[in-house]
Order: sequence, then structure tokens, then C-alpha cells
Amino acid sequence: MFSADTIKPVIDKTVARIKPTGFSTYVADSLPLAVERLVANLSPKKIILFGSYAYGTPTSDSDVDLLVILDTNASNRDRFALVSRLLYPRSFPVDILVKTPDEIDQALENANPFIADILASGRILYERSS
Repeated sequence: MFSADTIKPVIDKTVARIKPTGFSTYVADSLPLAVERLVANLSPKKIILFGSYAYGTPTSDSDVDLLVILDTNASNRDRFALVSRLLYPRSFPVDILVKTPDEIDQALENANPFIADILASGRILYERSS
């Protein structure tokens, strides 16, 4: 599967690039470990950071917003629970969206502005190679 050695440089590069735009040191140190845990256990297609941390405008009340794109047949509730468990214990507040590639395609076909904005403006923390 994936090892921390293969994904850590990608995550570190991403965090280094966006750290000056508002990452707290605590989140910057913890987020790569959370992404590594998700990749090692789920092999997601993509993990995207969106919201205030991605856009460089976090406040002390901000949470970390993650979109995890995952090939699965599990229900919305079950996949959310799975990702949530993998991020426990959480060292920072997080808001999680877990979607399948088909759900992303459907959202784009339906011109869903929320998903379109995440895909256009979010920061890719991990993308599985084809």
C-alpha cells in the first residue's frame, strides 16, 4: 500500500506552501499525520483541504475542512464514521466530507457550487497516482 515515506514529502511540501497563509503551528504539525493515517488505512483517491485554512484566513475558531474522495459502497454515515474514527483522537477541530468519485461527478454535472469551489480552490493534500 502506501508508506509514510512515500507520501510525507508530498504532504510536507503542501503544508510548507500554505503554512505562511495562516496555518497554526499545531495544525501544520498535526495535519500531515492525519493525512498519512487516512492514506495508509483507506487508500483514498484524493484528500482536499478547503475552507479558511486552505484560503489563508483561519481564525482561532476555525476548524480544518477536509474532502476525502474514496472508492466505497459504504453509506454516507458509515464512511463518515470510518474517516472520523481514523482521525481520533483529534488534535484540532475538523469538518469532514467523504464522497465517492461518482458523487463528485454527479455534483459537478448538477453544477453544485460548493463542490465546484472545493475542487477549484481547495488545496490537494494527497492524490493517488493512477
